[in-house]
Amino acid sequence: MGHCSWVFDISTADRAYHDTQWGIPVHDDDRQMFEHLTLECLQCGLSWGLMLKKREIFRRCFENFDYDRIAAYDEADVQRILHTEGMLRSERKIRAVIGNARCYQQIRAEFGSFCSYLWSYTDGKTVLYDGHADGAVPVSNGLSDRISRDLKRRGFRYIGPVTIYSHLQACGVINDHAGDCPRYHAINGAYPTVTMAPDHEVPQAPVHRSDGKPSGKEQQP
Repeated sequence: MGHCSWVFDISTADRAYHDTQWGIPVHDDDRQMFEHLTLECLQCGLSWGLMLKKREIFRRCFENFDYDRIAAYDEADVQRILHTEGMLRSERKIRAVIGNARCYQQIRAEFGSFCSYLWSYTDGKTVLYDGHADGAVPVSNGLSDRISRDLKRRGFRYIGPVTIYSHLQACGVINDHAGDCPRYHAINGAYPTVTMAPDHEVPQAPVHRSDGKPSGKEQQP
């Protein structure tokens, strides 16, 4: 069997992420869901390889993505994180993560968990879009746009439709592994799925990064 084409041109860390985390449905772990979402938000304008390289730094800065603790951060925490060696020097992104954690709590209060909120869009099933398993994978679609607009309305930042599409791939709401990739079949065999027609898809740019992710995420919150 083959693998997703981008797996052969990336680092060991990227390959491990693909093989053990990317696309595995997260149904009942809001902390893990928040880590996935935060990594995608922090990536805006940067490379995914850099996110994986700095992942342990992010975990130390944000207390292993404990969103309840992050929601309580104050100005001293902003400065602590900003001056952590190896951390991204983006005060806007750091403040966005803190603000997103507070919004995350509000969604939990309303829906019981962020996982419940997100999976309500697909009735708890992983979506298999026609054509994606053959390589026709977009950078965003109607689903990611609807979720992005709702999250923005709720106060989230750095969550445009491209970023949200990547998040949906990462947490398994959408299975975008290649059809001949072992992970595609493993996920489909272990979790409920639904096949859907393409949904207002925005195609990949002519040039995209070797890791298979879009060449440019939203620059603005």
